[in-house]
Amino acid sequence: MHARDCASEFDEGPDEFDMLHSGFNVQTALSLRMSTQERKLILDSPQDPLLTPVQFVPGVGPARAALLEKLGIKTVLDLLLHVPHSVNDFTDLRPANKLEKNIEQSVRGRVVDRDVRNLTKGRTVVGVLVEHEGQFVRGTWFNQPWMLKKFNDGDSVIFSGKPQRKSGRWEFANPRIHWLTEEDNEDPEGVIGVLPRYALTDGIKMDQMRRMTRAAVAEYSGFLRDPLPDYYRKHLDQPDLETAIRWLHQPNSRAQFEAGRHRVILDDLFEFQLGLALRRRIWGTNARSYPVDVTAKIDARIRRLFDFRFTDGQNQAITELVKDLRESQPMHRLLQADVGAGKTAIAVYAMLAAVAAGQQAVLMAPTEVLATQHWQTFEELLAGSRVKRGFLIGGLPAAQRRQLLADIASGECQLVVGTQAVIQEAVKFRNLALAVIDEQHRFGVRQRAAFGAVAESPGGDLRQPHILVMTATPIPRSLCLTRFGDLDVSTIRELPPGRQKVITSRVLNIEQQAKAWEFIKRHVQQGRQAYVVCPRVEGQSDDDDAAAETVFQNLQRAELLGLRVDLLHGRMDREKRRDVMDRFRNHETDVMVSTTVIEVGVNVPNATLMVIQQAERFGLAQLHQLRGRICRGSYQGYCFLLSDAETPEANERLSAMEESADGFKLAERDAELRGPGDVLGTRQSGALPLRVANPIRDIQILQTARRMAHDLVRTGDFDSEEYRELKKIVLERFAHVLDLPQTG
Repeated sequence: MHARDCASEFDEGPDEFDMLHSGFNVQTALSLRMSTQERKLILDSPQDPLLTPVQFVPGVGPARAALLEKLGIKTVLDLLLHVPHSVNDFTDLRPANKLEKNIEQSVRGRVVDRDVRNLTKGRTVVGVLVEHEGQFVRGTWFNQPWMLKKFNDGDSVIFSGKPQRKSGRWEFANPRIHWLTEEDNEDPEGVIGVLPRYALTDGIKMDQMRRMTRAAVAEYSGFLRDPLPDYYRKHLDQPDLETAIRWLHQPNSRAQFEAGRHRVILDDLFEFQLGLALRRRIWGTNARSYPVDVTAKIDARIRRLFDFRFTDGQNQAITELVKDLRESQPMHRLLQADVGAGKTAIAVYAMLAAVAAGQQAVLMAPTEVLATQHWQTFEELLAGSRVKRGFLIGGLPAAQRRQLLADIASGECQLVVGTQAVIQEAVKFRNLALAVIDEQHRFGVRQRAAFGAVAESPGGDLRQPHILVMTATPIPRSLCLTRFGDLDVSTIRELPPGRQKVITSRVLNIEQQAKAWEFIKRHVQQGRQAYVVCPRVEGQSDDDDAAAETVFQNLQRAELLGLRVDLLHGRMDREKRRDVMDRFRNHETDVMVSTTVIEVGVNVPNATLMVIQQAERFGLAQLHQLRGRICRGSYQGYCFLLSDAETPEANERLSAMEESADGFKLAERDAELRGPGDVLGTRQSGALPLRVANPIRDIQILQTARRMAHDLVRTGDFDSEEYRELKKIVLERFAHVLDLPQTG
């Protein structure tokens, strides 16, 4: 499988990795120890029949090809890899008098009657009666009046499901339906079998999609090249690729369909994991960094800067970091921690260790608010220290910026904190040993890659810094193994002693809201501070009660009259935002109405109260991150989720927030609810380059694929001739990723 990533109903958004026969970077191929002859064979290969435009598949044509393109299907291979999301199993097809209660089975017949009955409170039930050889069976649909129009008298159909005996006849509630064609009716056995169900688009019906995929299988499946050696398939008990594709689209049983689907998903994840394993090998083979040796004396000096003892989780993370920093091979490590678990202290420790070793360290944050927070942390810890440090953000006065860049280039500035201004072309480090990237999922791929090119030693040898990426948004294991699968992972789960959990309550109606505002006002009058978080800056209408500007005006006039209320959002200029934050931090204001600009990096221990407007508009991970802004001191924290949404997903998400304070559990639930394309903002910073796999749903297959991939690359077996075809596929799919010497 080696064309572009195709879209199916499992995909969670547009894929930024356009791999359609785009070739691969020859330099990358060289770095993978490919021979000249091997590279020439790959580059000079003839047009693959599987890359034939889909319009030439029998039964497709230009008009349907245009419709298929909406599903991401452009080539024959795309169509073959359009994985059905499920099947209708009609293999147990029985006459009406042989049906059994509560057993999955099917019955065929001709529609002889249709009706719709009105029940109480506006409810309806649609009934369709079918007859076969003098026996009658009824299908029913509750509160789906449109189902009546789907049937015509005389239609030949199959009902499938678990029937119940009612009023002397068998009845299927909400059965799966298959409309029989003339060809089906001519089948003397009357057996339809197992029919795949595909994601569709307007203009293409299910039976048309089935015919097109069957034609593609018949005409082109013989051209599929199976990249897995026979012994590997036998070891994993997998069918060959051609068989798997046939079982996927033309199964004789549900077991065949599942086996075919498993093989296609395994290939998708296996090829991706091989790409990640190859990138790790490139880092280890081609890159060198400045070793940072942390002696017991340096360790003690750094720890004395903190007025608290590290938790066991923090100590374990430091142990893992120190081991990596001592090596000349660049570290690529992800540090994930729950909100408030103290990841910033670990970053400070690592950066000061690099400085103590005579090298430079830099921390890059996604927003100026967060960068400022980190800078203030260093300023407080290093007050009176001889460590030369600089704060690099956009908008610095020209003279100040020139001097800072000169100090960085000379090595005089040992420690740098900033926004992505630190990776601009004008910034040249003398001996950068460590780059820390905070809330790294907020950066694009190329932004995170930039540090690989900025560290050149005075002697001319290229050096890459050790890379530590951090997030206070706990990451589901499935995404750790995919999006961050080339990183070593350190995890801090425990909170510091004395840190209290935030009491979270959902607020539904006006009466409850009034009580919540009274609660807020009472606690603010007792000396506490509060955040009010809004999903947007401006109102969508004049009376929009969830826009920050509207909420700010209303609270001053009504619910929080008499309190000092301020407003903060991302559209303000830099100086005004800084002034607002400083006033709140210095307790010159009581309540700050804000957008999600406060989501990360804001640390005001006296702020113990939060109200989130239209909480249903936020994902679980973001709600948990916002909630983490409060209860950062010794006082009890309270978070109110304002929402009148009644959708099942909203109820489940907000209930989870009330019930759990464990960020890792919430992250897993968030991934299940919203899918891998949304978690951690991957739509904005590069969707997972997978064709058909869903790492959350397919976690067990993913773990198998990861073990296989890393074993093959680690042992060197992947460079042997028998894996040549598989290496070609991996390079065609992921060369752009491999060519980026970066993390994430």
